[in-house]
Amino acid sequence: MSVSPSGREYALVNGDQRAVIVEVGAGLRSYRSSTTDVVDGFRRSEPGEGGRGQILLPWPNRIADGRYSFGGREMQLPVNESRTGCAIHGLTRALPWALVDAAMDTTTLSLDLWPSTGYPFALSLAITYALTSHGLTVQTTARNTGDNPCPYGAGAHPYVRVDDAHPVDASLLHMPASATLEADARGIPTGVTCSVEGTDFDFRTPRRIGSLLLDTAYTALSADADGITRISLAAPDGDRVVTVWMDATHPFAMIYSGDTLSDVRRRRHGLAIEPMTCAPDAFNSGFGLITLQPGESHVSTWGISPAH
Repeated sequence: MSVSPSGREYALVNGDQRAVIVEVGAGLRSYRSSTTDVVDGFRRSEPGEGGRGQILLPWPNRIADGRYSFGGREMQLPVNESRTGCAIHGLTRALPWALVDAAMDTTTLSLDLWPSTGYPFALSLAITYALTSHGLTVQTTARNTGDNPCPYGAGAHPYVRVDDAHPVDASLLHMPASATLEADARGIPTGVTCSVEGTDFDFRTPRRIGSLLLDTAYTALSADADGITRISLAAPDGDRVVTVWMDATHPFAMIYSGDTLSDVRRRRHGLAIEPMTCAPDAFNSGFGLITLQPGESHVSTWGISPAH
């Protein structure tokens, strides 16, 4: 029997929707609605390259040089992105998560993150995936189980797509955000917030992505009346729309068109829409950084509504 790089799998089913959650990293390997792939996932025999479907804890995106200071201490994280010399996307993506509960349409996985090099803090983490008639909901809970305050951020990295017929370039993006974070060549924010007005990055009105390279952190998100921010990708005629939604704990979102993926065939094949509770490099800038006191918990929720 072959062993999958992503470990055990847990299938969720609700009507014509089916999602597969994996043990390693508690990631989303696939999500289908009817006969259409909602996410650009990965096969059971391959790892989730490019952050594909992964949960990003205890920080999303990059920390410059893997260095930061917290509580009067200088920290050095392992650098795991050689291209930029940064520590990227947290510490839990390659760790096995334990199954807590499973039903036909719901799965909860948990992980105790123990103190380690560069992150000498303890967290109890849980991820719950649920399929409803409205789509997929993902809830992340983190509790500081250590004796000292700790820095924390959460994110997710789904690549979404409308259908086989409409690649990223032809799709319409609706990004209800009025600002981006200026970044250097490594993707580290400079501290300058830029209005999208009059720029190529203004998608407040849905429009075609075209050949625009996106590896862009957005902020100043505009939520709907229910407090939910909805980012959508649509077919050119606007007929089929996939929506990534996030609650108010996510004041940032990264949009990534996949142009630097090592597998050239996967570039611009799906659009990464990444909910984030903090900005890239928040461990240094403090921009959106959450400080969890001992015993304190943080809950964040996001999801995907399939094409309709």
